[in-house]
Amino acid sequence: MSASPVWTAALASLLVAGSVAAAPPAPLPPEKLTSEPLPPVSPHWVYVYDEAFANELDGRLVLFDGDHYRRLGQIDAGFNPSFNLSPDGSTTAVATTYWSRGAHGKRTDVVELTDNRTLNLPQHEIVLPTKRATTLPTLFGIAYSSDAHFLYVAYVTPAASFGVLDPAHGTVLGEIDTAGCVLVIPHGPNHVSSLCESGRVLTVTLTPEGKESGRTLSEPFFNADTDPAFVQGIRQDHGYAFLTFLGEVHEVDFSGAQPVFAAPWSLVTPAEKGHWRPGASQVGALQRALHRLYVPMHEGGEGTHKDGGSEVWVFDSASHQRLARWPLQAALGSRILTLEVTQDPAPLLFVATVSGDLAVLDGLSGKIRHVTKHFAQTPWMMLTP
Repeated sequence: MSASPVWTAALASLLVAGSVAAAPPAPLPPEKLTSEPLPPVSPHWVYVYDEAFANELDGRLVLFDGDHYRRLGQIDAGFNPSFNLSPDGSTTAVATTYWSRGAHGKRTDVVELTDNRTLNLPQHEIVLPTKRATTLPTLFGIAYSSDAHFLYVAYVTPAASFGVLDPAHGTVLGEIDTAGCVLVIPHGPNHVSSLCESGRVLTVTLTPEGKESGRTLSEPFFNADTDPAFVQGIRQDHGYAFLTFLGEVHEVDFSGAQPVFAAPWSLVTPAEKGHWRPGASQVGALQRALHRLYVPMHEGGEGTHKDGGSEVWVFDSASHQRLARWPLQAALGSRILTLEVTQDPAPLLFVATVSGDLAVLDGLSGKIRHVTKHFAQTPWMMLTP
């Protein structure tokens, strides 16, 4: 039975419509990727290190603007990196590790140097021996000499040592054995100190070519058996303050050829000792001109030094008096994991939480100005320019 003329015409119309509908769309114009220089550096910027603990091959540094509450850029940083800024703030040095097959294959340890005016791909890199120390974040995994002539990188194999690099020429100059002492604390153009498990400080003096010319070992400045010290040093004008698990403050002056140790003082009263204690991945920040020391504190027993703070305690670092207690866990809904303060007369206090939020506070009053929810997976360290 033949189809009627009406059905034949309808079928033809559907075929024509289908062919029109199936016609491919016009191609999109090629996307042009561009980059722009950053605005002038603000004292209210902060670099936030996200360990990305759920996918550790993908660590990153995020530059955040504390006035406008926005991300300005990101530096990809590989596996469990260490980072620091050059003395003039123009370059970020990242010591990191890659594998040729993602999570396995040939290992490459490298220092990547990024121009902070753009945060574009690294300007250049320095390939290291495969012995870079992978540690919890600290200022002392990689660091510049005061004149930027040398760049030092901590090694652990598990033998402890450090590499001496020439950042201008992109070369490895040598390696210095540290006899079990770890990390790199540069002072001056040619001195590097390391922390020892005995509570002492090893100091190595270098020649202009980056070779060892001498070393000294200090007396112990803390007791690692009864009250260990955090290795996350807090920057001061002439050195660093190291906090102990029980809340002692040990200030070390690194302005000379050898470290000088001040008498320790305590964050806690005798009644609070052993109950209230510091704890976080970054255990303090100092507003140097105002002598304000900010410490995340919590109630807890032995072994809770990584738990994060339920409060921030504010101290006068000159008089050693406690000025304020800010119960930020109640306000933010999560413990404090990291904090950093700006160095201008109207300081901001940046606080990152265990839940990955980033809060901006008034550094004088503790008033919360802004919270960016889910800013990072694991924001373990911050550093202001």
